[in-house]
Amino acid sequence: MKCTIKGFWAYKTVLAVPVILALMFAACQPKEEYTAEEQAPSLTMSPGFLAVGMEIGYPPMEYFSEDGTPAGFDVELAKAIASKMGVAVEFVDTAWDGIFAGVDTQKYDCIISSVTYTEERAANFNFTKPYVANSQLLVVRQDSAVKPKGLEDVAGLRLTYQAETTSDTLATEWIESTGTKIEVFEYDKVMNCFDELSLNRVDVILVDSVVAAEYLSRPGNPYEITAEVSNDEVLAICLKKGNDALTEALNKILDELYADGTLQKISQEVFGTDVVSSVR
Repeated sequence: MKCTIKGFWAYKTVLAVPVILALMFAACQPKEEYTAEEQAPSLTMSPGFLAVGMEIGYPPMEYFSEDGTPAGFDVELAKAIASKMGVAVEFVDTAWDGIFAGVDTQKYDCIISSVTYTEERAANFNFTKPYVANSQLLVVRQDSAVKPKGLEDVAGLRLTYQAETTSDTLATEWIESTGTKIEVFEYDKVMNCFDELSLNRVDVILVDSVVAAEYLSRPGNPYEITAEVSNDEVLAICLKKGNDALTEALNKILDELYADGTLQKISQEVFGTDVVSSVR
């Protein structure tokens, strides 16, 4: 049988098409393992680094230690997560009123900063499994003449809380739904709320239990808790909506940190009690 040069190359082309398509299909498949010469796709924006958005002014969850380095429960949690991932952690100190916009615009990979999970937030962001239980408390000075046992007892008093937090939402909804007259003082930092209470410039603080624990544990503290007004909150890691790969990886790591006792150890060191097991 005769075979012209033209026919020969046509025959080779017909054979090559399925081979090329097969190679292209194989290249598109996710790989389970990578050789030493290959690098797995990075889950983080910068390979080798986990960038964590955090408002570093919320003790004992996140604050600057005396030597100027970040410290607190969330800081230790972020370090433990980064260690499990085999990457370095980078803390991006961010004002609370802009912290969610920051993760949305990818200024950092995630927020680990005492973020309360809510359905409203979950509609706009990804959240991991919870890692800490939290509640809302009323705190006054020990020598105060008023001892509110609920938000209804705060009528006519000077109430303070950190702006744009769960405390803010709870107080605002209560005031709007009941028409209660309360003099409100909002501050960007929770430490300002405690400073104002210590100076008798306000009567009562609405605050997270994880934060109140820090202030009431200090020697000679002048504060006391008079009521728990909600106890159904959990804190979780917040990510950009749709960042499912990193969310799943963080969930797996949180499970590992609980299973090996790391979360409980951090809780005991920071709070002197276990605030993590109840949310597992």
